[in-house]
Amino acid sequence: MVWQRVLLSLMTALLFFTASAQAEEKEPNAIIELGGAGEWGLPGTSSFGPSAAVEFTPVKDWLEIEAGVAPLFSRGRTEWDTDLIFKKPFTLSDKLEFMIGAGPQWTFSREGTKIGVELAADFMFWPNPDRKYGWFLEPTFSYSFGSGHEQSLGLTAGLLIPIP
Repeated sequence: MVWQRVLLSLMTALLFFTASAQAEEKEPNAIIELGGAGEWGLPGTSSFGPSAAVEFTPVKDWLEIEAGVAPLFSRGRTEWDTDLIFKKPFTLSDKLEFMIGAGPQWTFSREGTKIGVELAADFMFWPNPDRKYGWFLEPTFSYSFGSGHEQSLGLTAGLLIPIP
């Protein structure tokens, strides 16, 4: 009878501490990134447009995956840039995160589809400790594997919206 009470007490304490630890470590399922993007060819023209991406964390503190799309407009030309970036996150403070990553990029236009690679540095600013919203700044470098091996610098900035 005494062992049953001790065992029950230990199980209750374990459940209590596990539940409180999970509540403290609660992270959003995904983060939506909405903003504007600019791209500058090296050398070449510039293009601008809106951007949208979703980011999620399959391995906490080790891997974040971002899938994004941006229609970019320049003189009489439109192209759709899509990417899938694999990032390593670094928490610099409770309000600032930094991530660095790389991944494939696809560009669709009337001239055809180009495949390349994109390198990204991502800065996330969270003004409140509850992280209900935030801001991001993401400079990128792109290299196309197609003819001409186009290269470009990009910059995306906007709003972060966590999805619980």
